[in-house]
Amino acid sequence: MPLAIDLLSLKERLKTKIVDKTRFVWDDIRKKYYVLTPEETVRQLFILHLLENEAYPKNKIAVEKKITVLSRSKRFDIVVFDKDGKNTFMLIECKSPDVALTQDTINQVLSYNMTLQASYIAVTNGLETFCFAVHTGEQNPVALEHFPTYR
Repeated sequence: MPLAIDLLSLKERLKTKIVDKTRFVWDDIRKKYYVLTPEETVRQLFILHLLENEAYPKNKIAVEKKITVLSRSKRFDIVVFDKDGKNTFMLIECKSPDVALTQDTINQVLSYNMTLQASYIAVTNGLETFCFAVHTGEQNPVALEHFPTYR
């Protein structure tokens, strides 16, 4: 069952600009404007959710960084580090609103988590969000009914 997170209510809070007929959105983590694609919209809405609704610390969030998964270069969407910055607290995969969240989506983020070892994973397309607790040594993540409090 998806979590009750209304990302679309944050849409008017996005800082955008138009340059040569292309709309850009400000990323407060990367401190730069990016082309406002559907997936980037979801990513920025989720970052706003983390900062404004969940009070996650901005300095513990990383966006779109390269990682190596099974000898292949991949790029995660959002990672939140724990308070000491040494371990991954949460890994978040963002999809465009027209992409259904399926087991394949969850498998994708789980494969990234083999490298990152996050305690929690989340997947969102802006319309639905699912969050799971990942316990070391267990195969199946546990679906959560509430978004985890940052600790």
